[in-house]
Amino acid sequence: MIGRFLDFLDKILTFFEEWTLFISVIVALVALFFNVVLRYGFNYSLAWSEELVRHVIVYTTLIGCSAAVKNRSMIKIDASVQLIPILKVPLTFFSNFVTLIFSSMVFYLGLDLAKRMVLTEQKTIIMQIPLVYIFSILPLMGAMMFIRTIQVFYQDIVELRAGKNED
Repeated sequence: MIGRFLDFLDKILTFFEEWTLFISVIVALVALFFNVVLRYGFNYSLAWSEELVRHVIVYTTLIGCSAAVKNRSMIKIDASVQLIPILKVPLTFFSNFVTLIFSSMVFYLGLDLAKRMVLTEQKTIIMQIPLVYIFSILPLMGAMMFIRTIQVFYQDIVELRAGKNED
């Protein structure tokens, strides 16, 4: 039952990650392409395209964290696991636990930061986008990373149990 629910969440998050990352990168590439054509072809530059690209880079980086957890592509040092293989399971669980703490902190602090942006009504300089939209990516990323880490935890436990049952 838990496995089916986590699989359902995985499908939803994967769809969201892939399509929003795809669309945002395509929009940024098109805006940047037209800015380059205008700059070198007509000696005119669009200031908003650079701001858009900057925000897309932040968005793709933060949402990409969730995809990295799913694909087990987080940066880690595995020299100790290679030297002492018996440490693989405890260090994997410790790493996942630390990721849960980090994602919880990002969610909480990002929510607090987004609330402050609502109160101050700040906007981006050129495009005049309310900063609450930009800073709302932080709690979204924290929640997505938390869910993905729970999924990874569950997969590790299932694999560990399956391995012990074979012995």
